[in-house]
Amino acid sequence: MRTRILDRVATVAAAAVLVGCAVAPPEPADRARLEPTLPAAWSRNAPAATPTDAWWAGFDDPLLLSLVDDALAANLDLASARAAVARAKALRDLADAGRWLQVGSSASGGRVRSGENYSRQLSMGLDASWEPDFFGLNASTTAAAEADLAAAGATLQATRLTVAAETATAYLQWQGTRELLAIARESVDSQAQTLQLVQWRLQAGLANAVDAEQARANLEQTRAQLPAQQTTLQQTENTLAILLGRPPATLGARLADAPAAAPRVPAVPAGVPAELLRRRPDLRAAEWSVSAELATLDARRAQRLPDFSLSGSVALRAATWSGLGGPGAVAASLLAGVSWPVLDGGATRAQIAAQQATLESAQASYHAAVLNALGDVEDSLVALDRGGERVAALERAAEAAANAAELARARYRSGLIDFGTLLDAERSLLSARSTLASARTDLALAGVRLYKGLGGGWTAEATRP
Repeated sequence: MRTRILDRVATVAAAAVLVGCAVAPPEPADRARLEPTLPAAWSRNAPAATPTDAWWAGFDDPLLLSLVDDALAANLDLASARAAVARAKALRDLADAGRWLQVGSSASGGRVRSGENYSRQLSMGLDASWEPDFFGLNASTTAAAEADLAAAGATLQATRLTVAAETATAYLQWQGTRELLAIARESVDSQAQTLQLVQWRLQAGLANAVDAEQARANLEQTRAQLPAQQTTLQQTENTLAILLGRPPATLGARLADAPAAAPRVPAVPAGVPAELLRRRPDLRAAEWSVSAELATLDARRAQRLPDFSLSGSVALRAATWSGLGGPGAVAASLLAGVSWPVLDGGATRAQIAAQQATLESAQASYHAAVLNALGDVEDSLVALDRGGERVAALERAAEAAANAAELARARYRSGLIDFGTLLDAERSLLSARSTLASARTDLALAGVRLYKGLGGGWTAEATRP
């Protein structure tokens, strides 16, 4: 009997191989060429650089460093992305399990009544099945799951970069708003002194009531800026707290230790455009998504072809426990099967066409992501270049406005100029200082955007002879 079973196994295996050889394998999916056209260099010349992860350390602000580290440890978007990686890994393992031999076991026992007679039946056995992957259906399914796992990992890194950038952005905006609030408070104090000076001159008959009312209006207009800036400051603090995975309004004590000076903007070497594709994790995720759709297309095409299966079982059946060990208790089976769709109303063809369209959509999304990434970097480079020039000009303007305000106040006190000239000088000083503070914040934010656009940070390499 054992010889007959072995003969049957050999016959079935040979038949399966012959059928597999008789059917032409599916044509491989057209391999996508993800080769976007890139410029040879950025519009701004920059030295070569090597990547580094903790790019936020370049702003030389200890509080920013600790805030970003805490956000990377506790941010809920990152926790969700980590769970997505774990899920993708489990799905990859699930897809891969279908390629291997499946073995199961079973056992049962009971009593059977036939008329007035009762009998007992006991059985235990092993079942095994395997699906030979002649045309790559299981392999393609596993490859798609593997690509999905890689895409999930790249998405996790992209989320990490986004969380770090958003935390740095919120902190820099908080610092910029704090500086604007300090400037407004200093201006309120200065304009209050000016109002007092005008009132003294009014009492002495050296000024008129119009000057006093103009001074009062100027003071109240500046004072009205304080509540709005305080609101923005608290809202920015709340945003920062949420990024750190904490409830709003819980960072006040910690932010009280923030340095008075705004963080410096580090020098940013941009490298060459080709390096962008290796740095940005969102582009790597998009590329892996294309690979997943490509493997899924291969699987859809393989579904048009025969699907083979081998299964067998060995069982012991008897009426008593002792009978399970007897020679007559053994029952064995070996089956070979083939499934081949013949008429399905065009369903398989429609699935292939739908997957081809999905692949083309993923390819278009990848190329669009590359163009957007290039645009992000170029915009940030321009903002850094022009922003630096703007800050330098505004620093000179603020210095000149401060000198003009001081001179105007002294000359007004001596009665050499009218109040309108002093009023204009004070308004110009407030405007110049506020604009300079905003420009410095914008310059720092442009640096953050460039870090994010290039996929992280880097350090300039020493030039070798």
